Amino acid sequence: MNFSPPPKTIEELQQRIDLIAGLTLGDLAQELNVVVPENLQVEKGWPGQLLEAYLGASAGNLPEPDFQLLGVELKTLPISREGKPLETTFVSVAQLTQSITQSKPVTWRESSIYKKLRHVLWVPIIAERDIPVPLRQIATPFLWQMDEQQETTLQTDWEELMELITFGHHDKINATHGEALQLRPKAADSSVRTQAFNQNGQPIQAPPKGFYLRTSFTKQILNKQFQLNL
Repeated sequence: MNFSPPPKTIEELQQRIDLIAGLTLGDLAQELNVVVPENLQVEKGWPGQLLEAYLGASAGNLPEPDFQLLGVELKTLPISREGKPLETTFVSVAQLTQSITQSKPVTWRESSIYKKLRHVLWVPIIAERDIPVPLRQIATPFLWQMDEQQETTLQTDWEELMELITFGHHDKINATHGEALQLRPKAADSSVRTQAFNQNGQPIQAPPKGFYLRTSFTKQILNKQFQLNL
């Protein structure tokens, strides 16, 4: 897949996203000479990779915002024809190696979650399952920065979840934790393990987890951006 050069300014990025509104994934794939997968069950991240290539995201798999020069993260958001988010949004892998034995815990503003969500390019894609992948249409992309209330909600969730991780209770975290941000399993299958700590601060192997934004939170973002009432 051929990547466009990274945009050097927010204005240049805005110009690029203005050009893709209303296009389909098939349109972008044709321009990049990329084969469109028949379905996204195996290649779930393909739309994001396609947009990264087209818009010039440069971070790849590095733990930093996709547009490194601009500090902007790219997030695709599958939506219904009515504009409702269809699934939660993955933000980053959770580091389960935080422990009570550490002398200097990571703060909210130092966290990967904050760095990823500080400035986001949201690309909504009309992606209901009955729509063939090439015909899934890009709605209006937009740049977003969390307001004070949104940051407070995210910070509160993150601190609650990180406290459970730090004290070795990551196995007790479930879908009820977090108003906007939740922690969920993040692995190809149930046999995958990563390093973690138990309640006594001893190293163990545990299923990897990731931070996700709830659909209720991304729906609020869309509602505010487009003056919707979903």
